[in-house]
Amino acid sequence: MSESSVVPADASIDHAASISYWNSVSPSVDGMLGGFPHISRIDLRGSQTFLAKLRRSSGRQSTELLAHAVDCGAGIGRVTFGFLLKVAQTVDIVEPIEKFTQQLQEQEGAKELIDSGRIGTQYNVGLETWDRSELENQAYKYDLIWNQWCVGHLTDSQLVAYFQRCKRFLASNGWIVVKENLSTDAQGDDIYDEVDSSVTRTDEKFRSLFAQGGLKIVATEIQRGFPNELYPVRMYALRPEST
Repeated sequence: MSESSVVPADASIDHAASISYWNSVSPSVDGMLGGFPHISRIDLRGSQTFLAKLRRSSGRQSTELLAHAVDCGAGIGRVTFGFLLKVAQTVDIVEPIEKFTQQLQEQEGAKELIDSGRIGTQYNVGLETWDRSELENQAYKYDLIWNQWCVGHLTDSQLVAYFQRCKRFLASNGWIVVKENLSTDAQGDDIYDEVDSSVTRTDEKFRSLFAQGGLKIVATEIQRGFPNELYPVRMYALRPEST
């Protein structure tokens, strides 16, 4: 097979298969983390530390709540409850699996948070179709757009288009954060996972897609403390190239 005829990993992504897989998963922390629930605390602490460094480097008070954040690929709200509600006044939710958002709504204290507006709009759609363009003139944009363990379900072209949309929803001093597994393929290729129909990308591929989406990396860090048998996880803080 010639090099030009090699099928890219993202060509195998099937959104219907992804939805079917996640609908079969338990709406629990164990389900969200693929049988590794014990890494949740380490993960959340790493995210908090990364954001605190970002805020200090930009001269913003790290103790003051951001006005608006959005949890993209929120699942049952593990990151929302464990991290984002501690750093933002209002957190919107983007999650295509309805049983996960239902579980989120049934978490202890969730009703009060929803009624008070701390948990804001809940979008039951995938990232490939999420679009607030019709709401662009509303009162707020996001100070933080958090994407974790979800963008592997988008093809490369869908991810570039998603980043381009996110730029329009971002406040002037806000960040888009991508926290994802990195490919460890010996040939330096992306890896397709048949189980959930997703792609694990290389660092090089992520950097290329960020650039195509008009984003620049302002900070990046490897998540520390995860078991060696898991993929390495990297956090990227992004802003529009023009800022």
